[in-house]
Amino acid sequence: MARTRFAPDRGLAGRMVGTMFLIGLLYVVFIGVLVVLLGNSWPLIVLIAGAMFVAQFWFSDRIAAFSMGAREVTPEQAPELHGAVDRLCALADMPKPRVAVADTDVPNAFATGRNQRRALVCATTGLMRRLEPDELEGVLAHELSHVAHRDVAVMTIASFLGVLAGMITRVALWGGFTRGNNRDSNTAILMLLIPLVSAVVYAISFLLTRLLSRYRELSADRAAALLTGRPSALASALTKVTGQMARIPTRDLRQAEPYNAFYFAPALSGASMARLFSSHPTLEQRLDQLGRISVQLGRG
Repeated sequence: MARTRFAPDRGLAGRMVGTMFLIGLLYVVFIGVLVVLLGNSWPLIVLIAGAMFVAQFWFSDRIAAFSMGAREVTPEQAPELHGAVDRLCALADMPKPRVAVADTDVPNAFATGRNQRRALVCATTGLMRRLEPDELEGVLAHELSHVAHRDVAVMTIASFLGVLAGMITRVALWGGFTRGNNRDSNTAILMLLIPLVSAVVYAISFLLTRLLSRYRELSADRAAALLTGRPSALASALTKVTGQMARIPTRDLRQAEPYNAFYFAPALSGASMARLFSSHPTLEQRLDQLGRISVQLGRG
């Protein structure tokens, strides 16, 4: 990883390595079980799984950016946004990522990219309209921390297995594994086992990514606050964004929810259950950490 002035986080690095190891192990077990269950269909399973993994690694950042409505902008089109990113990249001593804007009133920001060279940082029009310059810089510093620590790439790859579990289930159920007279007696068992295996794999993958995601958000808050030296600005941005989410139409929040793992703050349309499994720590946890950093720095 290229060195930057963002504070290193050994806890985050260890969690990323552990998550990738467990996800990889789970991936191997999942494919192995499906090969056993589907017998002669194993070449198709391996081919599809391999192709999707390669596509996920090489194109996931573009897919995610496109899905979230990111539109790359020039310094002439968004001078304030580019200016903030320029200042932060100079402060962090890191390459400048591509800069994008998403035309939505949902106040948020996100970063994608498997490395610093291919990174993209995006802010929504709703976020830029609501935040003061120092608050916006705090949010952008948070997102640049994800790029510098490469945890955004790990999250993208880690979430792949859940997608794969659902995809292979549909291929298996819609495919030809039920064809053949000698297989009729096994059809009912396979119809139960394959969705069950996929559900277990998805649940484990979901829990692993959620545990990593919550820690990495706290890590990015901490790194951004230390880099800018203004934890109060980031705390103010968090409070504003979280408070404004309640005013966003439910339809818009539901469209944003699938990408919450990438966002600065979660877009939640539901109540207790959605918050229980949120990809982010609570607002109270984030503000409490920023408050402690303020005390350490001797400023607000």
